[in-house]
Amino acid sequence: MIRQYTISARDKRAGQPIQQFIREHFSHIPLEEIDSFFGFTTYNPLYGGRMWNIRVPNGAEFSDFDVRSMYKMGINLRLPMTNHHASLDEYKESIPFLDKYHRPGNAIITTNEDLAKWIRADFPDYHLEASVIKNISSLDEIEHAAGIYDTVVLPMYANQDEDFLKSIEDKSIIRLFANAGCALTCPSKMCYPSISKANKVRDPSLFQCSQDYKERELLGMIDFDLDYLEDLGFHRFKLLRGKKSGMTGH
Repeated sequence: MIRQYTISARDKRAGQPIQQFIREHFSHIPLEEIDSFFGFTTYNPLYGGRMWNIRVPNGAEFSDFDVRSMYKMGINLRLPMTNHHASLDEYKESIPFLDKYHRPGNAIITTNEDLAKWIRADFPDYHLEASVIKNISSLDEIEHAAGIYDTVVLPMYANQDEDFLKSIEDKSIIRLFANAGCALTCPSKMCYPSISKANKVRDPSLFQCSQDYKERELLGMIDFDLDYLEDLGFHRFKLLRGKKSGMTGH
């Protein structure tokens, strides 16, 4: 089975064509192994995971030109609608947004299970993925998520638990991180709920990080042994781009 990457386009420069972004940061990845890129298009109140950037035009990583270019290259779009809080009214307001990108191969990443169920009912061609923010870390949790989602992202630390990885029966639904940043050692991951709040009102001052409150070991960007993980039966990976600080990734 071919290795399959979904790759972060977070903080892609505004106006930078996706082709240049790939050449600059991911030219070492064979094009046929790039299943998708994930990041923001136009603003949506259900975005999560990373902060909506109010400092760049529209705050988006992907333009319509980028999306069309990705489709021509056989690369899909993944939308991180991972906000913890999703009301039915917000979902209904997002229907034109969801309709615009609804096609086989494109994916929605969610944390809120109600949102996932609403999307499944109305937009069946989307691939639904359980976000790493759900912190799924047991076989029971995987089984529950498999009843809602097509694939499940496991937390970064799961890559270091060989017994757990071997115990997963259906490895085809699992996505593992190809590399890891500060979330690998974070005790609280308080950034995620704070980002959910901040993106609702587009106020980056609401962002919080546990590093401000508690010292922890920072290992920098860690590359996992993907050949070994493939030998265990895993072929879906999530790839980040290291920040210049080296502590974490985009």
